Amino acid sequence: QVQLVESGGGLVQPGGSLRLSCAASGSVFSIKAMGWFRQAPGKERELVAVMTNDGNTNYEDSVKGRFIVSRDNAKNTVYLQMNSLKPEDTAVYYCYGSYYIRRPLDAWGQGTLVTVSS
Repeated sequence: QVQLVESGGGLVQPGGSLRLSCAASGSVFSIKAMGWFRQAPGKERELVAVMTNDGNTNYEDSVKGRFIVSRDNAKNTVYLQMNSLKPEDTAVYYCYGSYYIRRPLDAWGQGTLVTVSS
């Protein structure tokens, strides 16, 4: 199994920046991709950004050019650098890991709240 623990959420003003971190533990050798989802109040959970083991990335359209996903494989950690934050970015952000042990599996962090408000 893979366990994920996030950190870095909080309150930030519009136009500000914030960086989220997520450390993986357990069967980290089985991880295929890591990234971030978010869920705003009253909305479905959506993909924000994901990076595969070979460095390919995928971003949700509204965050392209503002958010950057990166990984430190030596630390089994994924980051989300969020710049030019907008009130509509307010959500609970969940770290996500895709891994394979006899079958494809998903791991989720506990979630961290990001609030963008003046």
